[in-house]
Amino acid sequence: MSVPASPTRNFALLLILLASASLNGCATWFGGGFKDPDVQLVQVELIRARLLEQEFKLHFRIDNPNDFSLPVRGLAYKVHLNDIQLAHGESPMWFTVPAHGHESFAVSAHSNLWRHMKYIVKLLEKPEQPIRYRLDGEVKTGLLFGRSIDLQRSGEVIPGDFIPE
Repeated sequence: MSVPASPTRNFALLLILLASASLNGCATWFGGGFKDPDVQLVQVELIRARLLEQEFKLHFRIDNPNDFSLPVRGLAYKVHLNDIQLAHGESPMWFTVPAHGHESFAVSAHSNLWRHMKYIVKLLEKPEQPIRYRLDGEVKTGLLFGRSIDLQRSGEVIPGDFIPE
């Protein structure tokens, strides 16, 4: 004699099948064949500069070297100037980077330079002397079982190159 299938039992079976299929996909995505995407900060755009708040747009490009599309589900970041943290935040954007393709995206960043004004003025007294910058971040990828890709970029800017004559 067979027992009739209950809706609860059917739902549980469906969840088990979906989880099993998801795990199979994750093994393909994040197994030995997965290559970390390359994430580049390509531009910093000043949107608004006020005394107590500055707004920037950070433009990024992400290149996917894999044979499969890569879902991206967010970015957390911190921007430092020398040893001072200028901005930090998290962007919950969702998009997919095609296999062997790239996508560009922008993230808003806000800072308050007022509390660091004395230090910044001191840095700008020698416009030919380089100032170090550093961007630390984490790109979140995947859907059900994600993977985080560390993002670290650093370099120097020479303030005199941006001061009009």
